[in-house]
Amino acid sequence: MYFEILLIGIIIYFLLDFSGRLSTNKFIEDNQNYFRKLKESDYDFYCYAKYGNGIDVDKLFSKRLRNGFITIIVLLFLFLTKLSYVNVIFSLIVGFLVFKLDYMNKRNYYKKHLHDIDLLLPYYLKSLEILIQHYTVPVAMGKSVENAPTIFKDGLVKLVEKIDAGDASIDPYMEFAREYPVRDSMRMMRLLYRLSLGRQDRKQEQLLTFSKTISNLQQKSRETKYKERLQKMESKTMYMLVTTGAGVMLLLVLSILMMFSM
Repeated sequence: MYFEILLIGIIIYFLLDFSGRLSTNKFIEDNQNYFRKLKESDYDFYCYAKYGNGIDVDKLFSKRLRNGFITIIVLLFLFLTKLSYVNVIFSLIVGFLVFKLDYMNKRNYYKKHLHDIDLLLPYYLKSLEILIQHYTVPVAMGKSVENAPTIFKDGLVKLVEKIDAGDASIDPYMEFAREYPVRDSMRMMRLLYRLSLGRQDRKQEQLLTFSKTISNLQQKSRETKYKERLQKMESKTMYMLVTTGAGVMLLLVLSILMMFSM
């Protein structure tokens, strides 16, 4: 019975939406000033971080609102025969959670993205250091693109293109650091810029400073990997202990119940 009511309600809603008599998109557009208060302060940043600067953030936000409203409407149709304040509040809460889900996914993606960059950057810089020993910094960067981790390639291509176009300032290096804002990325890009400007007689001295900094970053990266591996092992061990303990407790309870039933 509930399934039939829900199905009829969904069909009616989409018919009204298709005919234009009930338009969720129009409702959202007409009340944008109110709905914008629901947008998180860092939502635009996470969208640009995931999709690039060409993405239409307002369109993505409107889609979030639409999904939330559709969820509320579907649940209200589901509870139509026994509508109450509790069911209405439940529908609103679930709709709000659906609305927030997209934001949480983008935030988690950004955190994981930064984590991966943090672990990979020292090893990329080490390979770049080897190339710099034989080439200038811009040439070494251009040659490093092919074998660089996929996560850095777009940023490196932009950096090399700007340098090749004649931009001799620190700006291309800083833009790369801002695109990958992880531990010491700003410092490393400043070192690279100074290395690109340095005289040949100071190159070895600057390379030594660059190499020491990379070694420190690699050590931190190895420590992070070790801690993560240790935490993963600890969580698995804890899960096994809890599962075993729960199993033993269940067996004891069943044994006691069986003794009382005899």
